[in-house]
Amino acid sequence: MRETLWFLIVGAVLVFMGIAATTLRRLPISAAMFYLAIGYLLGLPGIALLRLDMAVDARLLRIITEVALLVSLFAIGLRLRLGVLEKLWTVPLRLGVLAMLATIPLLTLFGVYVLQLGWGPALLLAAILAPTDPVLAHDVQVHTPGDHDLLRFALSGEGGLNDGIALPFAMLGLALCAAPAGQGAELLTLKLAGSVVWGVVGALAIGGMLGWATTHAVAWLRTRHAQALGLEGFFALGLIELSFGAAQLAQTYGFLAVFAAGVAMRRVEHRASGGQSPRKAIGTVDPEDIEATAANPSKAHAYITESVLGFTIELERIAEVAVMAMVGNVLATLQAPIFTWQTVALSVALFVIVRPVSVELSLLGSSATPTQRRLMSWFGIRGIGSFYYLAFALEHGAAADVMPLMPLALAVVAASVVIHGVSATPLMNWYHQLRGGEK
Repeated sequence: MRETLWFLIVGAVLVFMGIAATTLRRLPISAAMFYLAIGYLLGLPGIALLRLDMAVDARLLRIITEVALLVSLFAIGLRLRLGVLEKLWTVPLRLGVLAMLATIPLLTLFGVYVLQLGWGPALLLAAILAPTDPVLAHDVQVHTPGDHDLLRFALSGEGGLNDGIALPFAMLGLALCAAPAGQGAELLTLKLAGSVVWGVVGALAIGGMLGWATTHAVAWLRTRHAQALGLEGFFALGLIELSFGAAQLAQTYGFLAVFAAGVAMRRVEHRASGGQSPRKAIGTVDPEDIEATAANPSKAHAYITESVLGFTIELERIAEVAVMAMVGNVLATLQAPIFTWQTVALSVALFVIVRPVSVELSLLGSSATPTQRRLMSWFGIRGIGSFYYLAFALEHGAAADVMPLMPLALAVVAASVVIHGVSATPLMNWYHQLRGGEK
């Protein structure tokens, strides 16, 4: 009977979201809020169809969330259709690197002096909450390849970059937690700095090369030999896994490599399409002979990339359902109180002080308008990345150090999903009206 109920619940949720997706986009509510509520309801004592324990099930939750992040990062990279040397890239780079480098110390200081945490747990909490997730509020991300709106491009690119860059800070936080008192400073060495630089540069290089090489190879096989036709989903998953695995083997940051692979694949298509939009490059597809389009030298790159993007977007939506339901379920089964003065103070400090200050510092001298800066400051959405690093910390750290951070991190994620989900549609509608008036 329990298994039958699961089929009914999952089927009803997926069918409802498939039907209601268009309507939800017009309302001040995000799909993530709906999934969060479903997961929470399933974990309530009276229902108890799903009872996830964040500490006991940390490894399982980390693996599922890791897969969801990999798909999302690859999809974000595929959406960013712009030459890698274009000036527009400077804004997401500033947000993804400089804003994070400002966010982590500010949150660490808040954790030590306001929340009364030790330096190790405070740094670990800051690393957990540092990554942003534009995927949870679809209104604020790039809508289509070729969308060069500075606000959406910057927030999408930031989410692609900082999920990987947070890893060394999380590792350092765990190391500080385990270090004997008074010996934490010894961990900050040139070797650590070198490993971080290699982790970032190496990951971008590995992901970029694999994305470039495999896309060219598949296109060559299709256009020259009429081989490797169809099964774009296999190609997408294979490239994601290859990029992540190769980056991990080289001791670099796998999330960055997957993002770079998506960007590189889109870059290959952009150059091959000669400035045309992907849809214009593909043109009309004969449904009776799809392989003719896939093997056409002038259309092959665009067809591959758009097919892969469509597949990964579908996977991304399914991953969002799974992870947000898990977050909601963990909230329902959490033993510690979720609403305390500490969780409220942390959420307010992050959303109202730390994020705006970090964005403003990182964008000094940039081309972003005051309105764009304010919206970038507000839409520092926390979600899948923070949940991943919390599970990662529980899996690899001491329970005594990490368990007190659970209600803090989960409260911020839940608050972000609700507050940013409610505000995304009206604020972005206002922004589009404002931009339309400027034109």
